[in-house]
Amino acid sequence: MAQYFDQIEKITFQGPESNDPLAFRHYDANQLILGKTMAEHLRFGACYWHNLCWDGSDIFGSGTFDRPWQQAGNALEMAKVKADVAFELFTKLTIPYYSFHDIDVAPQGNSLKEYSENMKVMMDVLAEKQQQTGMKLLWGTANVFSHPRFMSGAASNPNPEVFAYAATQVFSAMNATKMLGGENYVLWGGREGYETLLNTDLRQEREQLGRFFQMVVEHKHKIGFNGTLLIEPKPAEPTKHQYDYDTATVYGFLKQFDLENEVKVNIEVNHATLAGHSFHHEIATAISLGLFGSIDANRGDPQLGWDTDQFPNSVEEWTPVMHDILKSGGFSTGGLMFDTKLRRQSIAKADYFHGHIGAMDTCALALKKAASLLESQELNKIVAERYAGWSGDLGKAIMTGDYSLESLAKQALSDNIQPTHVSGRQEQLENIINKHIFSR
Repeated sequence: MAQYFDQIEKITFQGPESNDPLAFRHYDANQLILGKTMAEHLRFGACYWHNLCWDGSDIFGSGTFDRPWQQAGNALEMAKVKADVAFELFTKLTIPYYSFHDIDVAPQGNSLKEYSENMKVMMDVLAEKQQQTGMKLLWGTANVFSHPRFMSGAASNPNPEVFAYAATQVFSAMNATKMLGGENYVLWGGREGYETLLNTDLRQEREQLGRFFQMVVEHKHKIGFNGTLLIEPKPAEPTKHQYDYDTATVYGFLKQFDLENEVKVNIEVNHATLAGHSFHHEIATAISLGLFGSIDANRGDPQLGWDTDQFPNSVEEWTPVMHDILKSGGFSTGGLMFDTKLRRQSIAKADYFHGHIGAMDTCALALKKAASLLESQELNKIVAERYAGWSGDLGKAIMTGDYSLESLAKQALSDNIQPTHVSGRQEQLENIINKHIFSR
């Protein structure tokens, strides 16, 4: 088809003083930060589902968008039109990565056979698009939550045939991800949870989930997929309670089924806040447990209790997160995937660009501020001082197992220890972060 965004040119960096709404003010892909370019640090990605699949509908009203690829017609041909628009959008945004669910890109069809055939056709289309544009696949996944067959879950479903149907989709999506050179594969348990405990066998469903993930890991190694497997935690919605509630819950699940060395987490900002945590908390927890993999970059509305998937716009929120990511060594196979959607009233073509430009500038500016904070070592020095005792004789002896509970108590009594409390210096630390955020 002819260009859909024919009135919009490729977005360029013009600097902080620019007044062009269709230009980057802070994201300069080639700017060096701590020895790597911004593009290498941030690894931006755009999603297929919100950008190309959602029609602007909600539970109170029909779709407000008028997209040519969402009109009636041959489903496979419409999928090809959708791919044309997707790669035009992504390349004009200069985003290097994209992600998809299987049925975002290929029609689901009326049977598994039709689904498989459609996937084969569309994987060839996407491979050609990647070749033409140089874009890469950050991750693929399977939508095993939207169809009515999955209303009671996929892997956790009471019916083993639904489990088998979901396994077939994941098998196909994993193979497609490998074929397209994807760097990760995501498992989001969209309906892996319960609405009521009155009809739920928690032990049975957990065992089913564990076996499903073991099968996924086995298949990864069988096909030689070198990417990272990722679980995306979420506490609720669409179910009342979801089994992958947060990062700590996921870690416990992985430990139970001996998968903690096979799977990492894809943390979504809005999911973290729905779980009652800060985004920073979930990132810090994942890093501390060795589970940090990738990020679905967005934000929620603090006045609303559901997943609004808005574009990130807070440098204050993102700076300490970026600091921790930089400190831990940065992304390996993961990146910043914009799991974001336009507001239902944002129906202009340019709105796609305004949303992503603002989000990319927010993350880029936060990266610069975080790099300044990390280079100063102001935060890290205070934290190191706070825990210095654990590098001393007593701390080392406790952690290496030289003491039992009894022998440690005897030592404390013998030495008549009288530890004193010291300031946590929270206000000073907050001021240090703000100094870096608001400095020019």
